[in-house]
Amino acid sequence: MNHLLMLEGVKMYFQVRSRFFGSLAVKAVDGVSLEVKRAETLAVVGESGSGKSTLGRVSLRLIRPSAGRVIFDGEDITAANDAELKRFRKRAQGIFQDPFSSIDPFMNIYQILEEPLFIHGLGNSRERRRLIYEALEEVKLTPPQEFAPKYPDRLSGGQRQRVGIARALILRPDYVVADEPVSMIDASSRAEILYLLRELQDRHGMSFLYITHDIATARHFSHRIAVMYLGRIVETAPTKELIEKPRHPYTMALIEAVPSPDPANRFRERRVIPGEPASPTRVPPGCRLHPRCPLFIRGKCDVIEPPLIEVMESHYAACHLYC
Repeated sequence: MNHLLMLEGVKMYFQVRSRFFGSLAVKAVDGVSLEVKRAETLAVVGESGSGKSTLGRVSLRLIRPSAGRVIFDGEDITAANDAELKRFRKRAQGIFQDPFSSIDPFMNIYQILEEPLFIHGLGNSRERRRLIYEALEEVKLTPPQEFAPKYPDRLSGGQRQRVGIARALILRPDYVVADEPVSMIDASSRAEILYLLRELQDRHGMSFLYITHDIATARHFSHRIAVMYLGRIVETAPTKELIEKPRHPYTMALIEAVPSPDPANRFRERRVIPGEPASPTRVPPGCRLHPRCPLFIRGKCDVIEPPLIEVMESHYAACHLYC
């Protein structure tokens, strides 16, 4: 089986308070089907509130979906019990956005990296030390014996994120969710972190779900891209194909919004998506983008929600232009 992870019709709804005793359903993820292949990076791209991080957490079974199935290596783990999830989490790990809150400030680096080894009962003290030092060397925190006794407040943001990466990879997982791993570190460190992740993937054959709002970094780090808007996937294709031949108006706008290093292109005409996205508690009827779409077709886009269909080989889009 070439697919390591499969999400089938996944929905994740949250109930939030509304006024006095009422409640509203927040449709964070609303019917998403995706596959992540072995040794592949699939980027999920979209603006804040599109449901990207919730999708990543569902794929790690940190939260149980409201509907749909999560299948990992051929096994349905949607309703897995604690013992089954512990076995799964040895093979699936997360790298999170904020390097300042995702690691314990009261533990030193050695203790932070030793904790997952303790939880899964791996090795004696000498073997754990060897694994910890190897992990620090892999993420370029050298010499490891100098970094191991330090506490997180003695490290820069980029170094903390490397500790987060080392903690995720010390168990040699098959699947890693990287949720905005470079958005909160300085620009000079971002490329280094992404190159490091690619190097580790090539070395160990891991699969990545790379969650980002920045389609420019997805272009350089991913094999395929899935574009997400208001809880749904609106386009997915191999990275080069999607960047060069986007088919959905929302994808076109994301690509046009990427700053150009060429001064001659600074004032080129840009495709505009006016207004703010609708709230996930009030999803508009029809196509979810239609209140902002410059290609809006009255009587069609505002009535029927378009399905995700194959518009070219391995290139799918959910737009009435192709229905």
